[in-house]
Order: sequence, then C-alpha cells, then structure tokens
Amino acid sequence: MLTRAQAEEARLYAVDALQKVGVILTPDEASAIEVADCGLDEFSRQGMCLVTYVNTNRYCAKELVLLPRQTFPQHRHPPVGDSPGKQETFRCRSGEVYLSISGPESNEPRAQVPPGSEPYYTVRNEIVLRPGEQFTIPPDTWHWFQAGDEGAVVSEFSSTSTDDADIFANPRIIRAPEIGE
Repeated sequence: MLTRAQAEEARLYAVDALQKVGVILTPDEASAIEVADCGLDEFSRQGMCLVTYVNTNRYCAKELVLLPRQTFPQHRHPPVGDSPGKQETFRCRSGEVYLSISGPESNEPRAQVPPGSEPYYTVRNEIVLRPGEQFTIPPDTWHWFQAGDEGAVVSEFSSTSTDDADIFANPRIIRAPEIGE
C-alpha cells in the first residue's frame, strides 16, 4: 500500500510529466490525480497515475502517466449491461509505450514482464507507440502496457469506463487505490 507521501510524490511526477507535454490541469484536476498501485505494493513497477476529465454513459477521456518501465497489468474490459465492453484508443504524447494485446506473439517484444508476475502476462502481441501514434483496443480484449526507459504520457479516449468491472489476469490486483499513512 502506498503511503500518503509516496502518493503525493507520484502525483507531483504526473503533474510535471503532463506539463512537459503541454497539458494544463486545473488545481482540482491536479489534486484529483489517481495514483493506482493495483494493491501490489510495487508502484514503481506496476501501476500508473491517471487524470479523468470526463466519464459519462457515452464516452470517457483520460491522461495516463507511467514512470520509466512502469507496467499497467494485464486486464480486459468485459461487457457491462448492453455495452460490449470499453473500447479505448491510446495516443502516445511522450516517451514510448509497449502495448501488448491478444494475437500472435511478437518476435522480439520490448516490454519486460515484471519479475515474479510472469503467469499474469500472457498476451505478447506488441504494438510500439511513439509520440503522435495511436492504437484502438477493441472491447473485451486482454491487454497490458509498459512505458519505455523515459516513462510515458498517453491520452486515452474511450467509451464509458467501468473500472470496477475490469477483469485482471492477476487475482491479487485491487483496482481502487489504497493510500495509507
């Protein structure tokens, strides 16, 4: 579990990374940055920071900030009610993002599975995104992503986000962040 001091350090990192790519946050947005450690107590390896601008019953827009080589674990967005599941487009703003999705395994993937978590990273069809490049992930598709050596900022545009319904390959993952003293 992250401490308040660790969460604040991560939040400030995210604010700085977003400012460097020209994203201006209101004070309320900056203070509401979500620091998601996935309940694994290894935020620098697995987790991310995110800003949610809007999330309605029709669409969602977010900014994702990853530390150097930080990974967000393998998951999928299943159908919810009449929705087929969240469809999302990732657009890289800075750094490199190694996006792994279901499909044929890439010959020489650049992403490195966090040690000790190998059983929970099963999809290895890698798409490399650099600034200005984007990729759309279909609903209910297994995927995970990792920043390159410089970290990354990614804009996400999607259908409605229902994070509480996401299914993770690792059963230990807790999507809602927990911050301790």
